[in-house]
Amino acid sequence: MVGTFINVSSILAGSFLGVSLGSRLPEKMRDTVLHGLGLVTTLVGLQMALETQNILFVMGAVLVGGIMGEFMQLEEGLQRLGRGLQNSLSRWGTRGSLKSFAEGFVMASLVFCVGPMAILGSIQDGLSGDYRTLAVKSVLDGFASIAFSASLGWGVAFSAVSILIYQGALTLFAGLFASVLTDPMITEMTATGGIIIMGIGLKLLQLKEIRIANFLPALVIAPALVALVPRLWGFLGG
Repeated sequence: MVGTFINVSSILAGSFLGVSLGSRLPEKMRDTVLHGLGLVTTLVGLQMALETQNILFVMGAVLVGGIMGEFMQLEEGLQRLGRGLQNSLSRWGTRGSLKSFAEGFVMASLVFCVGPMAILGSIQDGLSGDYRTLAVKSVLDGFASIAFSASLGWGVAFSAVSILIYQGALTLFAGLFASVLTDPMITEMTATGGIIIMGIGLKLLQLKEIRIANFLPALVIAPALVALVPRLWGFLGG
């Protein structure tokens, strides 16, 4: 759970800086930092994608996963969930400070928890101890928490609790499947996740608006294809 602890620390540190600096952080500086992070994130995703041993598995997972995600409307569903949580928690108090705290907590929790980096990074951390993806995510979340907390206050810092529970559970749960997922399955899942992470980089660079959440099923489909296709091929060949 090293990656999760790094992520929690980055959010707490970023929230402290954001509350301290307030709105004095120039918008152009935030844009430049996010664009730099977008370039690095794209490179990390490319490196992961190039680990594939069979590009057909990755292509099949991305295409089928994207279709499934669109059919299930994952992106739209997550957006509705976010709006619903914000409305529900905001009704708990009528004072502006309470509403600001609730909005900060909900918005930051959704941004930091919902995404392929949180899922893929936690699984990697749990299976192999590789926390590179979560380390990159920690940098992204740290700078994002500065921007969020500058306007929404300390509620953003409490989203670290959501990260600890969510990513920590994914990491511990992934360890239970260490004997089920083979090295080729993990390789193709990692490569597929790299494609999705490249999509995040494109969004940060404002080059293309991609419905990233709709590709999340690809992370499950990739290892499933690795396991099923050889057996199906052998059955047809036999």
